[in-house]
Amino acid sequence: MAYYDFQNIYTLEQWHKKQAWITRFLDKNQPDIIGFQEVFSSESLQSLLEKAGYPYYAVIDSPTVIDDFICRSPVVAIASKFPITEISTVTADQQAAALLGLADFHFSRKPLRATIDIPHVGLTDCYVTHFKSKRSLFDDPLPDVIVPSNTALSRFVGQRLGSWGSAMLRGTEANLLLLAILKQRESSTHPMLLMGDFNDEISSSCLEQLIAGNVFGMSDGDIERLIGYYRLYDSWTLFTQNTEQTALPRPPTHYFGAKSSVLDYILLSQEFNAQYRGSLFEVSHYHTEDKHLVNSSFDEDGYSTDHAIPCVTLSLRS
Repeated sequence: MAYYDFQNIYTLEQWHKKQAWITRFLDKNQPDIIGFQEVFSSESLQSLLEKAGYPYYAVIDSPTVIDDFICRSPVVAIASKFPITEISTVTADQQAAALLGLADFHFSRKPLRATIDIPHVGLTDCYVTHFKSKRSLFDDPLPDVIVPSNTALSRFVGQRLGSWGSAMLRGTEANLLLLAILKQRESSTHPMLLMGDFNDEISSSCLEQLIAGNVFGMSDGDIERLIGYYRLYDSWTLFTQNTEQTALPRPPTHYFGAKSSVLDYILLSQEFNAQYRGSLFEVSHYHTEDKHLVNSSFDEDGYSTDHAIPCVTLSLRS
């Protein structure tokens, strides 16, 4: 099988190196729960994970296959050492989408919810997402009725509109996913965990609502008492606050030429926020696995991933 294009076909040796890299990552970091983006070969991944000690695995979609062997539109998945008790596709609330002026809205990649029975915490709703990338929303030239095609102006305007279209889609996905997460929180009362490739800085105008805690016209005391239960918190912020290392520079998760950025996040509900008196756990360690990007060896890392991987350790509060 090829991923995205005909040229992207792994040889048997390359495929084995890809699998070996994933296995080494799992052996080294030993995550209890791990989310995956851009999954093309779900059955192969599940088989690898079972051998690595992950008996529980969930996927809710499958890639699009073109010409019998070219895979596009990869999907998300999750694996766990703890029992997964429920799996669900997260769908957009169409009434909310209509209020935003969008009809029949769908996520560009279906988010996944897996309810996992985590020791000492109990049933926890864990979400994996992969928001729309910054790539232009459309590849085709603009119609002549907008601006004359095959001109420098057409390319310039097309890129501006395409980039903004992607940002609009990414922001809409983030906010409609948040709505679905909060509605699930209201009905299940489970702790929440959201992880994935957000394809943007969380401080961007597209994504900042994911961790926002302000309510216009509500006092700080009422916000803490009434809204804290529904909030998501950036695990990096929780770690630096808990360890009093707020000046620590955040490790990037993606590099593009000389530019680095943080695109991958793990967000947690207040049960994992040490500043909340009723919290069960605290973020005791935060690690970004990036050796394959900043100090790579082709033999080991040539078929790894183009993102660094954030890893969070949650410890029971004493």
